[in-house]
Amino acid sequence: MENRSFRRMGRTAGVVGLGAWQLGADWGEVSESDAHETLQAAVDAGVTFIDTADVYGDGRSEQIIGSFIKTRPGLTVATKMGRRVPQEPANYTLDNFRAWTDRSRANLGVDTLDLVQLHTPPTPVFSSDAVFDALDTLVEEKRIKAYGVSVEKVDEALTAIARPGTASVQIILNAFRLKPLERVLPAAAEAGVGIIARVPLASGLLSGRYDEHTTFAANDHRNYNRHGASFDVGETFSGVDYETGLEAVRRLRPLVPEGYTMAQFALRWVLDQPGVTVVIPGARNPSQATANAAVADLPPLTDAAKAGVREVYDELIRPQVHDKW
Repeated sequence: MENRSFRRMGRTAGVVGLGAWQLGADWGEVSESDAHETLQAAVDAGVTFIDTADVYGDGRSEQIIGSFIKTRPGLTVATKMGRRVPQEPANYTLDNFRAWTDRSRANLGVDTLDLVQLHTPPTPVFSSDAVFDALDTLVEEKRIKAYGVSVEKVDEALTAIARPGTASVQIILNAFRLKPLERVLPAAAEAGVGIIARVPLASGLLSGRYDEHTTFAANDHRNYNRHGASFDVGETFSGVDYETGLEAVRRLRPLVPEGYTMAQFALRWVLDQPGVTVVIPGARNPSQATANAAVADLPPLTDAAKAGVREVYDELIRPQVHDKW
């Protein structure tokens, strides 16, 4: 698999990683054995970067990954912190950071975390010198090797990129979320900040597997957070109205090259954007993990296909999401 550089971290990662939110059972139940088989399939297919968070299953995702990496050295595991407390800037303190990272270190079974990201914190956090001084302290204390941020908004990403210690920015980027292409990706590339592209399939909409009759389990965020009841609505279907998303997928289908699935087309589109370091699709089973990783070996999309994505975005999606994030 092609590797791309996290320049400020001094390490590389395979261009297709694995997002492990679903291993915490927030997408419907995933058994521990299924989770291990999915991780195994991903790594066997060339994945070297796994993204998780301390709130995914209240630590379950981290614990499963921790038990897996005991026998698979050399992987980069990125976790996130900050969503286990009320979302108030005053909670983003060094003492809390120490407690949160200690918990993640125990869950993952490591002395030093590879990468810790602030987990979509309140916007004022990104402008706080004290917050970034505290993150630098975690590096000095060898609790973490590097830190980054996970953001909702373009302006948050740009503020974080300007910080000299920020190693990575995780941001929603997919065929339904094009705004980061305008400023975030160029700024990150110039600064040497890695871009972790999350929600690349718009919570599965861009897989092409869903229609008007699809139902989601009660414990699946695509059910309970469809209107932003539990966290930012942009994390579910990229903030796109479900029916609008289905229509957009119908219009995108003719652009999919022979030999690609709809999901692979959507992932390849992300990889083709200059400045992307790694894309982190989720997978609930080994076949999904293998199919996702195979995208790294598919040819880049044509300019005509990319223009088609832009046209669908401008006509259907842009009016809903462009000014929000």
